[in-house]
Amino acid sequence: MKKILLVLIILVFCSNNLITAQETTTEKQYSTVVDIPTSSVKNQQSTGTCWCFAGISFIETELLRLGEKEIDLSEMYIVRLAYSQKAKRYFRYHGKGNYSEGGQAHDVLNVVKENGFVPESIYSGNRYGSDFHIHKEMVQSTKAMMDEIVKNPNRKITPVWEESVNGVLDTYMGKVPTSFEMDGAKYTPVSYAKKLGFNPNDYIELTSYNDHPYYQLVNLEIPDNWSDDLYYNVPMEEMMSVINYALMNGFSVCWDGDVSESGFSHRNGYATLPAEKAVDMTDSEIAKWENSLAKNEKENSTTSSEQEVDQKLRQTTFDNFETTDDHLMHLTGIVKDQNGTVYYKTKNSWAANSNQFGGYLNMSEAYVKLKTVAIMIHKDAVPKELKKKLAL
Repeated sequence: MKKILLVLIILVFCSNNLITAQETTTEKQYSTVVDIPTSSVKNQQSTGTCWCFAGISFIETELLRLGEKEIDLSEMYIVRLAYSQKAKRYFRYHGKGNYSEGGQAHDVLNVVKENGFVPESIYSGNRYGSDFHIHKEMVQSTKAMMDEIVKNPNRKITPVWEESVNGVLDTYMGKVPTSFEMDGAKYTPVSYAKKLGFNPNDYIELTSYNDHPYYQLVNLEIPDNWSDDLYYNVPMEEMMSVINYALMNGFSVCWDGDVSESGFSHRNGYATLPAEKAVDMTDSEIAKWENSLAKNEKENSTTSSEQEVDQKLRQTTFDNFETTDDHLMHLTGIVKDQNGTVYYKTKNSWAANSNQFGGYLNMSEAYVKLKTVAIMIHKDAVPKELKKKLAL
């Protein structure tokens, strides 16, 4: 009897191990195609400044490519100056523009062109007694100020309105430095950027929508393009060829896109585009949906069947707001899973400890095809044939 019991225990143990092994084999197994050296993962904390964290990560990575050592640049230096630019534009539009925490990758370059950049050790951008960055009170209070100012209660706009708004921003974030010392040398933010060899004029942005002519500069009509900067509009396949060409030739890509799909899971380190889309739940089904969320995420992560994406689908999801520019991240590599599916290694700004992958995730090729709103790249990361079409 004891022998029979022992055999049964062994059989149960072995069968459990077999089930576990079978489950394990369904997990994605990635092999590296290319992995570009980059800086450490940062944390945007409780701010809507992903545009700056992605943009600064991109610049830090460019500096590495140019032969510099790893440098931790201040995101909040850029953010603080961008708020001033947004405030002036919001005022000029009589309070009808976009004054918020959001932005685009070019906002970083626009600040750098005029004001350079500084190391994180020089400017933290936090004077409001919080252990983390949070801008809601500051943005809402300065916006309320401008909303009252543009009503023109004095029947004449006072010349001190801009000084007043900037005074509030300085109170929260601190005045930006006009000069600083680093490694025994004195710099201005502009001279520091030049010393490191970074030229903001070397970078362009691409998008891909068929409601505008291809191979021309277009105003990408999204709320966070508050400065009305222009993007080169190219077909989807050429946009993807730029991403691949850039990464395979040592250039990283600053990525702007949508992360609202059910197949996007930073926690589990992937973003896929399942062929069968999740159906929107009604209020009465919310509890059921929340209980099954983890199961759905696991199934999405292991499925090899994804949607077929074409230019028409990109335009449709953009037009009906299924695809919006709700997040910017940084593409730093390419990997393939055991089925040969291509994924893009993506550096997020939700902290290194935000998932088990050090703050990174892998976005599938299908996901990137559909959910990319725009990219920022170095001009030399554009293939020669496309360069000719764009007259670069």
